[in-house]
Amino acid sequence: MSRKASDNVEYTLRSLSNLMGEKRRRQADGSAGSGAAAAGERSLIAAESCSSLNSAASGGELERAARRQFQQDETPGFVYVVSVFSALGGFLFGYDTGVVSGALLLLKRELNLDALWQELLVSGTVGAAALSALAGGVLNGLCGRRPCILLASGLFTAGAGVLAAARDKETLLGGRVVVGLGIGVASMTVPVYIAEVAPPHLRGRLVTINTLFITGGQFFASVVDGIFSYLAKDGWRYMLGLSAVPAVIQFLGFLFLPESPRWLIQKGQTQRARRILSQMRGNQAIDEEYDSIKNNIEEEENEVGAAGPVICRMLTYPPTRRALIVGCGLQMFQQLSGINTVMYYSATILQMSGVEDDRLAIWLAALTAFINFIFTLVGVWLVERMGRRKLTLGSLTGTAVALIILASGFLLSAQVSPRITLNPPDPSHQNSTCTKYSYCNGCMLDPDCGLCYKLNKSSVVESSCIPVDKDSTMKAAWGRCSNETVFKKEDLFWAYNFCPTPYSWTALLGLILYLVFFAPGMGPMPWTVNSEIYPLWARSTGNACSSGVNWVFNVLVSLTFLHTAEYLTYYGAFFLYAGFAGLGLVFIYGCLPETKGKKLEEIESLFENRLCTCGMSDSDEGRYIEYIRVKGSNYHLSDNDASDVE
Repeated sequence: MSRKASDNVEYTLRSLSNLMGEKRRRQADGSAGSGAAAAGERSLIAAESCSSLNSAASGGELERAARRQFQQDETPGFVYVVSVFSALGGFLFGYDTGVVSGALLLLKRELNLDALWQELLVSGTVGAAALSALAGGVLNGLCGRRPCILLASGLFTAGAGVLAAARDKETLLGGRVVVGLGIGVASMTVPVYIAEVAPPHLRGRLVTINTLFITGGQFFASVVDGIFSYLAKDGWRYMLGLSAVPAVIQFLGFLFLPESPRWLIQKGQTQRARRILSQMRGNQAIDEEYDSIKNNIEEEENEVGAAGPVICRMLTYPPTRRALIVGCGLQMFQQLSGINTVMYYSATILQMSGVEDDRLAIWLAALTAFINFIFTLVGVWLVERMGRRKLTLGSLTGTAVALIILASGFLLSAQVSPRITLNPPDPSHQNSTCTKYSYCNGCMLDPDCGLCYKLNKSSVVESSCIPVDKDSTMKAAWGRCSNETVFKKEDLFWAYNFCPTPYSWTALLGLILYLVFFAPGMGPMPWTVNSEIYPLWARSTGNACSSGVNWVFNVLVSLTFLHTAEYLTYYGAFFLYAGFAGLGLVFIYGCLPETKGKKLEEIESLFENRLCTCGMSDSDEGRYIEYIRVKGSNYHLSDNDASDVE
């Protein structure tokens, strides 16, 4: 131990000695609190006399000053290096899920992808991530955190190579599945690794880096989409292949970074764990933290082997069963409110609303990704000020309103949908469903049809619903719009999957409002709440179950969006998501308790009542007793901050 650390320890012990001496003097004088002297370890909660309170307050200030002095040692920069290299996994998570939004617009034209294949390219990644996330928990336990992050980097690199070189849609799907496997492993491993190497006073902030890197990766992906959308051909190859760069950087970095000390202790490699822990803490003493990690691991192992599988014990013990329902419910409603529809299909949604130019739709999607990133930062700032419950309720309320605005914009566009004025005969004499539509809105919802039209100023004239070419959605199968070069010279326009409308701005407004409200609350809060509401013995299993629910509904929503829009209409799909958000609001209002300002050990008691009363606000919210435990007796300091000091 360094001389500075020794002086700090000596200063802290002197402070505690003064506190004990002050307590003994009060007891010897028989002043207020003479009836409170008792054997054993207990908290002094009863009200004391004015002089006793003043003494306790001054003692509390002294103890806190000692604590501040003790924590003045600088955190080694190595901790931040490790956290940033780890969080590259979050960046790749965000990039590979976000890049598909713009790439789809180019892919569906160059490879003639129908709605099902577009959904498969999106949901194939998510489904593979769900499966590998489940396997990632086992791999983390068997192999360690560092090998799992190296594996994820390798999968990201291999997937990017396959995607960049793909010649057909089947190879593309294979590359997306490989990338999804990397996403699943990274999503399970990176937050755990950062939490286990970070100092306690920086843990929350450093784990948050991963969330910021995810949203930052989504924004960066949308900018890359915009840049490469100007290439006449194969722009999507660069969009999908560039993820190999950060993946290689992370892989090379982790060749020289250490394993998690907690995992090493769990596997009995104690000397190596102490060496790495010392490297992470600099000149700070590690004995107390090392002993705490070791005791927690022993406690977890004893609990796991005590009474059968953890999930069975969670389901049979009412407080953990209620906590599990709340945690899984939050993750379910996060997905059912449509967030990954917005993130995966934002450019497609904007094009559906009437934005004709691919590049403009991609850049507008980049704007929405930037808003998502900025308001995630706002959520980090608000969470400890507003509390989890208020922030989640406010966020979901705004999300539901934004979805109604988005749906209303599509409904308004449908109400003024251009009328079909021309019905040219099919030269192939085949019966086509396209001829039965009287308005553009019906023609747009049919994946086999498109609108060929002219513009008279801002009015649509000479419009006809024509079958789309089987080889390219950029032109009609026959008629005026069957030759792309010719119909552009004749001032003809071809609209596939959208109708020309003056109300396309309503979709952009709805998307922006959606992310403004969703990003600060419903984005991070399901993960934050799930990390808090389970007791130690059930924490890993509870988080695994809730994460599984999140991935399952992520797959469900992303796999069905385009078909839902086709069968319910675009506005019907978003009204459906708004309805789910409304149900989630009722669930959260009735079931989610406030966990702000409560110790993890106290949160279990919030679920002791019936489920529908868990959300009742606590009138004494945010106030609890601080005490220090000093060799057999608890000494009351204040009502602001809790600490245990041996």
